[in-house]
Amino acid sequence: MDKVLAIILIILGVILGALLGAFISYRFISKRNEKIGASAKAKAEEIINNANDEAENIKKQKLQEAKEEIASLKKDAESDIRERKSTVVELENKLNQREETLDRRSSNLDKREENLNSKENKIDQQKAELEQQNNKVEAILRAQEKKLSEIAELSPEEAKKIIMEQVRESIKDEIATYIKEEEEKARDEVKSKAKNILALAMQKYAGETAGEVTVTTVALPDEGMKGRIIGREGRNIRALESLTGVDLIIDDTPEAVVLSGFDPVRREIAKRSLEILVSDGRIHPARIEEVVERCRNDVEMIMREKGEDALFQCGVGKMHPDLVRLLGRLHFRTSYGQNVLKHSIETGMLAGKMAAEIGENEALARRAGLLHDIGKAVDHEIEGSHVQIGVELASKYHEPKEVIDAIASHHEDVAPHSIIAVLVAAADALSSARPGARSDSLENYTKRLEALENISNNIKGVQSSFAIQAGREIRVIVNPDQVDDLSTFAIAHQVKEEIEKNLQYPGTIKVTVIRETRATDTAK
Repeated sequence: MDKVLAIILIILGVILGALLGAFISYRFISKRNEKIGASAKAKAEEIINNANDEAENIKKQKLQEAKEEIASLKKDAESDIRERKSTVVELENKLNQREETLDRRSSNLDKREENLNSKENKIDQQKAELEQQNNKVEAILRAQEKKLSEIAELSPEEAKKIIMEQVRESIKDEIATYIKEEEEKARDEVKSKAKNILALAMQKYAGETAGEVTVTTVALPDEGMKGRIIGREGRNIRALESLTGVDLIIDDTPEAVVLSGFDPVRREIAKRSLEILVSDGRIHPARIEEVVERCRNDVEMIMREKGEDALFQCGVGKMHPDLVRLLGRLHFRTSYGQNVLKHSIETGMLAGKMAAEIGENEALARRAGLLHDIGKAVDHEIEGSHVQIGVELASKYHEPKEVIDAIASHHEDVAPHSIIAVLVAAADALSSARPGARSDSLENYTKRLEALENISNNIKGVQSSFAIQAGREIRVIVNPDQVDDLSTFAIAHQVKEEIEKNLQYPGTIKVTVIRETRATDTAK
């Protein structure tokens, strides 16, 4: 019990000591806090005082700045007001000036209106006076017409008709003479200029003489070669004909085989193939097929080379490859013995020279002349004339409209619509008709001239006729007692129609009818 009591007492002593210590600490801390609070309060008061002083200073400073800014704004506003006042004054001055100008214009307009009114009044007065005078004149004319009708016993319509007929008869000869003189003058000028242009064009382009004819015969080394060409049971000749599309005519002609076909390119392939087979000596169907295929490729290459060479000679430039190939096909085509490709090149060059002389497009004229006979390349394959085919080909490959027009009109199937087309037609006629251009025997030439003169001589009223310029012109002399001047035109037209109906000829033939009256007397 004593230990428990001692422990209790110790615990109580500890508690009491702790309480005492806590009380002492509390008192110490309270005093200390009082001292600290007093010091903090003093510092807070000092900070507040400083803040108040600083706020007062800032307030004064801001007030000063605000006063200065207000003064500056006031000054700017006053300046702006002054500027606006000056602008308003200027605007007012301008408005006043405009008002004055408008007033002056208004007064001028009023004066003009017064003048116009006065002029209108004068015009109205003059108009009325003229109407009165016209009425008087008409009345006088009616009275005169009435008197004339009474005197001549004719109505006004009959009198007018008689007067018109008399006037027409009196000036008929003068009008006819004037028209004739002007026509002759224009015709002479046109002929002179045309001759100069044609002469210069032909002088600048000197084409070679063309007398080529497509060869349709192949020479053989001996008669025995004909049998080898025919082959056993005709196998070789059938193979050659089927592969080339050309008929081989083996007749009694010594040491020669005739090739017959409408396609000049096929004839050329057959000719080359047969020449190779004959020179090689190996003739059988397999060898024939090989040689024909090789010759076909060679001819195709030649066509393209000839077409490109034609473009280069004429200086045409680029062209669709199919048209170039068709141009090359013309190398194997002839017309009256004249090579068509050379004729086309010559036509293009002549047309270009003439175009240069008159200031037209020389390159376009050459292109049109080169392509004017392009339809002949395939006219044996496609229905229609070479003109129609050429127009379709040129349109298909988008050639210029001048080229298409030249192709369509170079044989006068349609009227030309451009100068280029007229030049191409003239160049085509020049190339066909120049000496040496086309082959023709002397006998055929003579017969054609005789037939030309006979056609003219058989027409009533013709005294004599003469074929001149190698048959390019026929001059018909009529009997002046049987034919008057107007009838000469009918005879020229009749001769032209008879020539077109009964003769075959290249180019064109000019018909000239001459009528003259000669009076002869002898002085003694």
